[in-house]
Amino acid sequence: MISNLAQTSSRQAQIAEVVFRNGWDYMRRLLTGGQPDQPNLPTPAVLRNILIELGPVYVKLGQLLSTRPDILPADYIDTLSTLQAQVPPVPWLEVEGLLRQELQQPVENVFAEINTQAVAAGSIAQTYRATLKSGQEVAVKVQRPGIDKVIEKDIAILRGLGELVALTDFGEDYDIVALADEFGNALRAELDFTKEAHHTESLRQNLSESRWFDSEKIMVPKVYWEMTTPKVLVLEWLVGKPILTAKIEGKNYNGDANAERQDISTLVCRAFFKQFYIDGFFHADPHPGNIFYLDDGRVALLDCGMVGRLDPRSQRILTELLLAIVDLDAQRCTQLTLKIAESARPPSLAKVENQYATMLRKYYNLSLSEIKFSEVFYEILALARENKIKLPSNLGLYSKTLANLEGVARTFDPQLNLLEEIKPLMTDLFQRQLFGDNPLETVLRTALDVKSLSLQSPRQVEQLLDRITSETLKWNITIRDLDPLRRSLDDSANRLSFSIVVAALIIGAAIVTTGAQTPQVTILTNALFGVASFFGLWLIISILRSGRLK
Repeated sequence: MISNLAQTSSRQAQIAEVVFRNGWDYMRRLLTGGQPDQPNLPTPAVLRNILIELGPVYVKLGQLLSTRPDILPADYIDTLSTLQAQVPPVPWLEVEGLLRQELQQPVENVFAEINTQAVAAGSIAQTYRATLKSGQEVAVKVQRPGIDKVIEKDIAILRGLGELVALTDFGEDYDIVALADEFGNALRAELDFTKEAHHTESLRQNLSESRWFDSEKIMVPKVYWEMTTPKVLVLEWLVGKPILTAKIEGKNYNGDANAERQDISTLVCRAFFKQFYIDGFFHADPHPGNIFYLDDGRVALLDCGMVGRLDPRSQRILTELLLAIVDLDAQRCTQLTLKIAESARPPSLAKVENQYATMLRKYYNLSLSEIKFSEVFYEILALARENKIKLPSNLGLYSKTLANLEGVARTFDPQLNLLEEIKPLMTDLFQRQLFGDNPLETVLRTALDVKSLSLQSPRQVEQLLDRITSETLKWNITIRDLDPLRRSLDDSANRLSFSIVVAALIIGAAIVTTGAQTPQVTILTNALFGVASFFGLWLIISILRSGRLK
């Protein structure tokens, strides 16, 4: 195991120096090989400063952490969500060399024109505006040369720190090594731009049709696959502005900008609810810079590097949980939380239910338009953390996405009522969860199952009756936590038997003593008393050491 992490490389020493300078005592003791106490995080502001000073890769780590409200409190999530990598762009000559290598031909053979000034520079890539030979304007996202080696080095350091923290109770509770591996895999995934291209294409296809909204009014940029590689992503260039800075004039609403704002917020919310509850595949970073209002009046979703997934079971439970929150039903919320949990220490159901009741009581006198559902889900995640209930990581990403969506939508349209946007979709949603996308197919499958049951049931009932009448019926019963009870009963039975033996020795010795007094008998009685005393003393010590005297 790593014993002196701070002295093994210049990069690790730099990390230690930044941590020391910012006064994070817990990590200081960890890095210097000391015995740390109960883990404690620095304040959100200090953690943010540490990540910024450590550089672009750790800024990206902070951005990934901001998607995990299931392991961090809300104030950390809010602070880390503001992280932006402030990095100068790589010189064009280096970028051009990588482009030439990835495209396997000179840049001028692919692009009629390319602006060598980056329009955006991030921690992993930078983006340029270019024109194809066909005249189509495109955005060219190019990976920063050498960033893959930097990330691999930092991932190794991150895992080493995870192994150290894993030695503590905190590390065992949260499986820090697995968490470090998860973040490492997420960082590696962002290095493969073909994955982002596939995410973009999938989202574009999913939003191309819907009964819930006008699919012509929302779009995702087109991917140019012939020029896309693991380190280069070429997308359609869209002309517009981030939704919160765009000027809404209401041209198609007789000049009523408010009506247009309401329609746009409804469009965006319903597009995301479709992603959550129908597609099970959603854009997981809907911050204001990734939702564009285009010059032609459409709305575009950009940057599909971070996506989330929900399986049908999670979709169904989240839908029921949403309704339970609306009904302020603490008991149902408790049941659904335990149902969706990956694993949980057996919590006190009464305690969890009481905490839910206390949490929901705050919303008794509020109208539905005043309830912020993202905050409610954050509180649910905090409740789960407190009770050692491990929820799936995709639930944290869902909550973070919902928080971003609700924040942008309410800023854009302060009159937004999120529940009102969901209500018209509920009937459709429950119908889909009951009957699937093809009701006829579901009915036919159910009919086949009923037919199979009707054919097999008489034979199975006959076998059951035969076994009962012939007394060959056997029951296999598994009772949870039965082994500790069995061991306890065995211990009690052994002690009782031992006590009887000791008592018999004492009584036998007493009976013999009342008889003839000869030297041989005296030796025998003394021996019996000695053995009985030894066993009795051993039994008393055993009971005292078990801690179960009472």
